[in-house]
Amino acid sequence: MVDLNRLKQIYKFGKELSLKDIQVLLKAAKNSSFNKKELLINEGSKRNDVFYIKSGLVRCFNINDKGEEITLKLIPEHQVVANVDLILFSQSSRFFYEALENTEVFFIDYDVLQDLVSRHPKLETNRKYVLQRLLKESMERVESFVLLTPEERYLRFVKDYPGITNRVQDKYIANVLGITPVSLSRIRKRIATKN
Repeated sequence: MVDLNRLKQIYKFGKELSLKDIQVLLKAAKNSSFNKKELLINEGSKRNDVFYIKSGLVRCFNINDKGEEITLKLIPEHQVVANVDLILFSQSSRFFYEALENTEVFFIDYDVLQDLVSRHPKLETNRKYVLQRLLKESMERVESFVLLTPEERYLRFVKDYPGITNRVQDKYIANVLGITPVSLSRIRKRIATKN
């Protein structure tokens, strides 16, 4: 027998899905795994798959003109990874998406997903919900760079992504926060002194 709670956990970011709705998605999705340091999506790729991270952690990064890797985002379990450049702008990916840990995913071709969504109203409602959540997260991130201090951004990051700080290198967290690793170290020291 299928465990509905487990299936809802798999589609945790969704809203009010029935067992039937989830099964439609799972039937079309495939399982895959990526080893640590393996790329899900390469820069320049036109890969059209949407990944749901069952376990593991993915880093979205770019390499700047100086040859430095700049981490844009860290994506943990129960989140979605997709070639946003292709989906939104019909262009090759500007970013690399790398597994920072051994990572298990479900994935589905974006065109297949679009077809499923068009035929299942609950999935369409969920797509809107997921897109609104992603837009909200993006807006909050932009606003944080304008309205919050680096220390406040760090505290929000720790609150929003509990446990990630123990799973990744400090330089990745510093990049996401828009600060240097030295500044991150100072922030942590200040917080520890306050407590």
